[in-house]
Amino acid sequence: MPLVSVVMPVHNSAATLGASVRSVLAQTHSDVELLVTDDASTDGSMDLLQDLARQDVRVRPQAAPEQGGAARARNLAVAWARGEYVAFLDSDDMWLPGKVERQLAFAAGGDAPLTFTSYYKVAGDYTGEACDFTPNGRVVAARERVTYRDMLVQDHIGALTAMYDRTVLGTRLMPDMPKRQDYALWLSIMRDGHPARGLQEPLAVYRAGRAGSLSSNKLALVEHNWRLYREHEHLSVFRSTRALAGATWHSVRKSHIY
Repeated sequence: MPLVSVVMPVHNSAATLGASVRSVLAQTHSDVELLVTDDASTDGSMDLLQDLARQDVRVRPQAAPEQGGAARARNLAVAWARGEYVAFLDSDDMWLPGKVERQLAFAAGGDAPLTFTSYYKVAGDYTGEACDFTPNGRVVAARERVTYRDMLVQDHIGALTAMYDRTVLGTRLMPDMPKRQDYALWLSIMRDGHPARGLQEPLAVYRAGRAGSLSSNKLALVEHNWRLYREHEHLSVFRSTRALAGATWHSVRKSHIY
């Protein structure tokens, strides 16, 4: 029964936070700790987290010393993780009940310390709970295997489904970037020679097109992807241009999964 450390950054997410937390606590693999960093919320998110922590000791909230963005909030949580595995979930997305159990079994059967799954998309104003979710046809499908070269052209990994093995990779933090910090982490893991494997079963629920989402404005990501390729991956202008074209096309294609 490996312990899974679930990392969740929070900023003014009181409307969706409860459902996200409950989707973790309801996992059939119950040996989880939910490490939540509140990034200077002003809507009562921290009060809600403290209430949830009193109800279940697996919820471990902390307040960031100052507002620093999603990467810093996630890294503060990762820094006090105790689990053999680190998984990621944002405070407006959800996991289906068997997600951790199915992904752990999948990870144990392969040679990749980074795994991910397919996931469902729902409307940004979806108000249901993960335990009541009815599967729909809006599925972002996971590729079976992804290498560094594949990832340069497309970000194939939904952050809400990603999980890595600390016993193999050690503790890996996200670069302190305003956006695309999750993409940069996957790239750094695969640049070190570790492929990623995808479980094609959809096991998470992503609220699409929600106001304020870091990924809601696809055009805004172009600049951040370019900086990622040039400054973080140190690619040439030619390779960066080719990668950017692929990433933009992939992002547009995913946005058309209605």
